[in-house]
Amino acid sequence: MPRPYLLLVKPRLVCANLVAACGGFFLAGGGGAGLFFVAMAGIALVVASGCVCNNCIDRDIDREMARTRERPLPAGAVSPAAAWAYGALLGLAGGLVLLLGTNALCFGIVAAGFVIYVGVYSLLLKRRHSLLATLLGSLAGAAPPVAAYCAARGRFDGGAAFLLAIFSLWQIPHAHAIALFRRDEYAAAGVPVVSLTRGVPATRRLLVGHIAAFVLVAPLLTVGGYAGYAYFTAAAVAGLAWLALALAGPASPDAVRAWAGELVFASIAVIFLLSVLMALDAA
Repeated sequence: MPRPYLLLVKPRLVCANLVAACGGFFLAGGGGAGLFFVAMAGIALVVASGCVCNNCIDRDIDREMARTRERPLPAGAVSPAAAWAYGALLGLAGGLVLLLGTNALCFGIVAAGFVIYVGVYSLLLKRRHSLLATLLGSLAGAAPPVAAYCAARGRFDGGAAFLLAIFSLWQIPHAHAIALFRRDEYAAAGVPVVSLTRGVPATRRLLVGHIAAFVLVAPLLTVGGYAGYAYFTAAAVAGLAWLALALAGPASPDAVRAWAGELVFASIAVIFLLSVLMALDAA
């Protein structure tokens, strides 16, 4: 695949979603190697499609941000028409794989996540309602692990509900931390993220509140009988460490960006650890 088309799918984001999806699949007890590979392939294709569509929608914003101006669309390496066609092809292929190879529930959850991410978040809310965009966008972030769980389990039960809550509650402070870390770039692009519209203190309160909710909800997989005590211990310890970092706040007004960067790193470490332990320590 030519490099610009590979970059359009945001490979790191696709891989991160697959790690979460693996956690959901094996938490449900698995369903055989064939189902696993089909579910992962379909989810990866749809997530990649969503990333391409997001790149198409945000290409004007990406031109204004130092971090993104060299992406294929703002750099002119791929035309918008070709990118839209590429995204549609990936999405149709992924949807067909899921529809034929898993079950209607898995397909429906992934499709709903795609609609929320591309239609609701990227197209409608991102440039208008920063807080609402983050809240609803978190549902799209939870779709891959929930869909993989339902592919293996064949139904939406308490485990799926816990996964939806865990990954949504994780996604919200993760997104706020990124927006705080990249605050100046979002300001240059005119994107009304919460750290710009409400300020740093309000963003910190949102971070603390949602991380605290995450700390309370994440161990419930063990309480509900879906995961073991190794997962419970990791969820409690890692979650509390993340919360302590949020509560500590920046050492000074000049250290806000560095503190936000630490929060971003901590959030990634927490969800990676929990996703792995979901897979390894399913009850």
